[in-house]
Amino acid sequence: MRSGIAIGCGLFLSACQTFSPDGGMSLVEDIAGRELNKTVATLSTPEQTATARGKVTGLLRRPLNADAAVQIALLNNRGLQAAYNELALAEAAMVQASIPPNPTFSIERLSGPHEIEIEKRIIGNILSLATLPLRADIAADRFRQAQLRAAEETLRVAAETRRAYYRAVATRQLSGSLTQAKTAAEIASKLAKRLGETGGINKLDQAREHVFYAEITGQLAMVRQRAASERERLVRLMGLWGQDVDFRLPSALPALPGRALAVPAIEADAVRRRVDLQIARLELDALAKSYGLTSATRFVNLLELSGVSKTVKDRETGARTRDRGFELEFQIPIFDFGEVRVRQAEHTYMQAVNRLIEKAVNVRSEARDAYRTYRSSYDIAGHYSREVLPLRQIISDEMLLRYNAMQIDVFALLAEARQRINANVAAVDAKRDFWLASVDLGVAVVGGGAPVGAGESRTTVAAGGEAGH
Repeated sequence: MRSGIAIGCGLFLSACQTFSPDGGMSLVEDIAGRELNKTVATLSTPEQTATARGKVTGLLRRPLNADAAVQIALLNNRGLQAAYNELALAEAAMVQASIPPNPTFSIERLSGPHEIEIEKRIIGNILSLATLPLRADIAADRFRQAQLRAAEETLRVAAETRRAYYRAVATRQLSGSLTQAKTAAEIASKLAKRLGETGGINKLDQAREHVFYAEITGQLAMVRQRAASERERLVRLMGLWGQDVDFRLPSALPALPGRALAVPAIEADAVRRRVDLQIARLELDALAKSYGLTSATRFVNLLELSGVSKTVKDRETGARTRDRGFELEFQIPIFDFGEVRVRQAEHTYMQAVNRLIEKAVNVRSEARDAYRTYRSSYDIAGHYSREVLPLRQIISDEMLLRYNAMQIDVFALLAEARQRINANVAAVDAKRDFWLASVDLGVAVVGGGAPVGAGESRTTVAAGGEAGH
């Protein structure tokens, strides 16, 4: 019996899992490098924390761009580090599931008037040993799922950081445009007041100029508040505090790329690369194996083998007798034939199948919608850049020439300036929507949370009325 136990333990121990040197981060690093072109790291030692801190400090010395913001978040976001801790816990659970159950040792001593009886037992769960390879295989699938979930959280943090960056820069750019608009409105309001005092314009035209200045002042205050809130959202995602929050943002959004991305097979690409689909497929594999394990043990789910050694000592003669044997314990399926467990496992598996199919359908739809939104946002932003703004500049130049030639008054010039400001604000909104749509396109293809859509609140400047005197 001792030889058999030793051989069996040797066979099962050879299949035991061990802890990986990187805590299972290899898959996360691979996906982050391939899909984001960024590095990730766990901050579990002072040396690792110091290295990450040095990289973050170097990135913060320069004006921040979107890539730098994402890299800072991946190195400094403590919520992401907590997700990596979850991965380490999942690896520990996998290793635990691959270890054979410890045998139980018991000793019993009975003392009577004539003899002393000592019984020793070593008990092993034979069923657990027999199903250990399959249970270890299921645990390995669960660990692979945990790796993909950590990668998905990495992609989510990266996408949210990019969105927050583009929103923060857009509101900063809008704040600059509205500041210029406020200056022009203030000049018009003061001029209208002086002309009103001399009788040059009526009260209606004065009120129009005054209300435009009042409205643009209120809108500027709201945009500045939004800019501060968007910056703080970016600060939270990058995990910054103290003096680090004084980083510099550019005053304008990046220029549009020369051409839009062409993705002819975006549905197939999304089905192949989406991390959440890979997680769902692994869930299906694990449930299939679990269903097979349940079916195999439906009749017998308790099987224990005990080695027994019994020693009896006679008090009077001192003679000893020793008996050896074994004891087998199992359940008899009289009432419960395992049908309930099998039925539960079957429908749990079919539930996962249906959810996987539903997710695949949704992924295809999200990819198509994200690409259509991306292309339309690119076309709209390009339309403002190539058509609307140049035409507005031509109109502004011509109006200035006519004003210099005394063919129009200052109020007509200011009214045109208001329209040009509105066009500039709409162009900033359109460019912001394009960059947000580009983030959503990446999320739809690779994963990292559901695309949120590029539609954002529009900032419009009060039109104001032209002076009609």
